[in-house]
Amino acid sequence: MSDPIAQLAVVLLALFGQMERTYTLERAAHARAVATAKGRRIGRPSVVDPNKLAYAAHLREAGDTIAEMVAKTGITRSSLYRHLPPRPVDAVTAASTEPGSR
Repeated sequence: MSDPIAQLAVVLLALFGQMERTYTLERAAHARAVATAKGRRIGRPSVVDPNKLAYAAHLREAGDTIAEMVAKTGITRSSLYRHLPPRPVDAVTAASTEPGSR
């Protein structure tokens, strides 16, 4: 493009496109914030049954493995990892490693 007017037109169109993209993102973010403030859930609805999830949490507290929970609840492994909170990490203390404490 050697014509300066044509170059200006292309630059202006690119600028308008970028501005519209920015405004679209801002409108979407504002709509999500308003929906969250009103207590609406954002995103796809969960397909995991809350009763099955509660049962899986009970099984986890009882000491079952993830494979056993999958078999008993029918919830997939990835869904269990996504919905169940991580297990608390057991703290290692100096008292448990002292000689003669067995």
